[in-house]
Amino acid sequence: MKWNLFPTLRGYRRENLGKDVFSGVLIAALSIPISMGYAQIAGLPPVYGLYGSVLPIFLFAMLSTSPLFIFGVDAAPAAMVGAVLLSLGVAPGSAEAMQLVPALAFYTGLWLLLFSLLGAGKAVDYISTPVMGGFISGICCEIILMQTPKLLGSAAGSGELFELLVCIWAALKTVNVPSLLLGAATLALLLLGKKYFPKVPMVLVMLVAGALMTVVFHIDQYGVALLAAVEPGLPKFVLPVLDSIELSDGLSASLPVAIVILAETLLAENSYALKRDEQLDCNREILAFSLGNFAAALVGCCPVNGSVSRTAVNERNGGRTQLVSVVASVTMLLVLLLATGFIRYLPVPVLTAIVINALLGAVEFDLAKRLLHISRQEFFIFLGAFVGVLLLGAINGVVLGVVLSFVDVIIRAAAPRRAFLGVLPGKPGFYALDRVTGAKPIPHVVLYRFSGSLFFANVRLFQEDLEQSLQPDTTVVIVDASAVASIDITAADRLLALYQKLRARGVRFYLTEHIGEVNDKLRQYGAEELIDNGAVRRTIQAALLDAGIRHAVQTLSPDVSQEFETMRQLQEFEWAYGADAEERIEQHVRAILDRLQQTAEDRRAAALECCLHEDSRFAGVDEDELLLHLEGHTQELSALLGMPELRVLAELESERRHLFERLASEHPELVQSIRDARMKFDADFRARHPNSASHMDALRKHLHERYENR
Repeated sequence: MKWNLFPTLRGYRRENLGKDVFSGVLIAALSIPISMGYAQIAGLPPVYGLYGSVLPIFLFAMLSTSPLFIFGVDAAPAAMVGAVLLSLGVAPGSAEAMQLVPALAFYTGLWLLLFSLLGAGKAVDYISTPVMGGFISGICCEIILMQTPKLLGSAAGSGELFELLVCIWAALKTVNVPSLLLGAATLALLLLGKKYFPKVPMVLVMLVAGALMTVVFHIDQYGVALLAAVEPGLPKFVLPVLDSIELSDGLSASLPVAIVILAETLLAENSYALKRDEQLDCNREILAFSLGNFAAALVGCCPVNGSVSRTAVNERNGGRTQLVSVVASVTMLLVLLLATGFIRYLPVPVLTAIVINALLGAVEFDLAKRLLHISRQEFFIFLGAFVGVLLLGAINGVVLGVVLSFVDVIIRAAAPRRAFLGVLPGKPGFYALDRVTGAKPIPHVVLYRFSGSLFFANVRLFQEDLEQSLQPDTTVVIVDASAVASIDITAADRLLALYQKLRARGVRFYLTEHIGEVNDKLRQYGAEELIDNGAVRRTIQAALLDAGIRHAVQTLSPDVSQEFETMRQLQEFEWAYGADAEERIEQHVRAILDRLQQTAEDRRAAALECCLHEDSRFAGVDEDELLLHLEGHTQELSALLGMPELRVLAELESERRHLFERLASEHPELVQSIRDARMKFDADFRARHPNSASHMDALRKHLHERYENR
């Protein structure tokens, strides 16, 4: 983890200074009513909301890698802490609450520190764009509903959707018309100003206008709520009283708060970062959350969280870096020292309209509209997260969205894209018969592409596709498994059963193009027979040629055979057996020696020749390695063949030389790669079989001396 401070200010551009300072001052102004209100919800005096908007915000700015996001006292943690107080029977604002709330903030910071050390930031990788969009939109709409009663002259709402609707209904019964007119006019002017006067700082204009209306027209006399007066002075640093709650109770009560902060803030940060093409260090962000909450505990405040509403205001007003948070922190400090008297002139409906305007710009209904037209499944995931947040709260909404995402993944994986392939005469490659006009199937061959990992939920579909495609004249079935990244044991068993069933019908089956790890799984799951019997081939071309239809391939697609022998295809054995390739080649050598032992002496030389060329699993470079391993057994071969060791070595060396010349002739562009592969084999052989290598060196020396003497 990098510990450079203020990472978003590195290489700061001076042209951003004006917007960052303006946005920072505005964020501080908006934080006054928001923080004071949420502090009361958490059971603290309102001024503690302002205390929590100084040091915690500054520390977040010092560590955060998110240029845009704003941290502070926010709804969800405040409401959760308030609920804890209620469950413990602690009166809001009491001395006991003043001790308990900072202790919960400290424990919350402790959990977040643990999450950071455990690398919990990776969890966001498992949350899709529709989930993020639905979550952000749900949070924005929930806050808008919370703020709506303040436009009507009542206190902010709380709870989830139905509780919020009840609060709004109650506010409508006692609506204060001047408050409603002032809030509605402010919101209308902000929306119109964005469209017709985009360069005018309408938010600042509305704040100044609201304060002037209070001074000039005394709108508070008409029932318009103003912010409460606050005593001047800085917060005092105090150590949280941890014994105000039992350790186990404190940890259990703060864990849900920490999870909400982690999920809500990290999701929102990543959503903004995705839109702005920014890179976040998620674990460092969690550390910033942790230190922010430790700082909140030191000033006696409640747990702090990322603020979607203030971030939306920041984005709307052009904030570019975390200098915005620094300015907001310093501004709040100055307010506490010098300008607490100004706070009581700010009309609540004006501030509320500013927040709602910002939130309206942050909802992602445009994403929902796109999804509705291009992917109904992802639209319903968006909708699930959105409705889940409104009905069940932030965490449960995210969980619902993630569950829907995983259900969607399983449904997609259970029915992946599949196609039967053919060729275009005179053109290389293989083409989907149902999408490419002119593509024709290869006679007697079923060529099938399966675009998804094989597992229990889709292997039956795979098997049915192949069995239903068989015709009376089908002799070969080839599967293009290039998109198969993994298999499970159910799929491995079905593949083996299918291979055996087709073989009994005289149909050759091949699995091709997949990554080597699939072969590892086949062997682990007991389907090694597929590999040992050559049913697993590295390429479609290799399978076609192994099936003996070279002429058909060349006729229908002449360039295919030219593409066949690439370097990756020349090492098919290593691809098939992975880390066990060396051991398997040695086993094969031992099998050859055993076979020679059981063969009549006068036929052993011919049997050896047959053994070297009959196994179609060995491509060119693999055959070279096989010959190298045989050279390590010259003593046994000498005894079996009844000829001197030097002659055996000379014959094998000659075979290797001819093989190299053939490969170099057919693929001159790969000469250096083939030579490098040979050097690697020699080095590996010496490392694994030092005694055999030393014996070979001695024989080669004698052989070289004999040629020189001639």
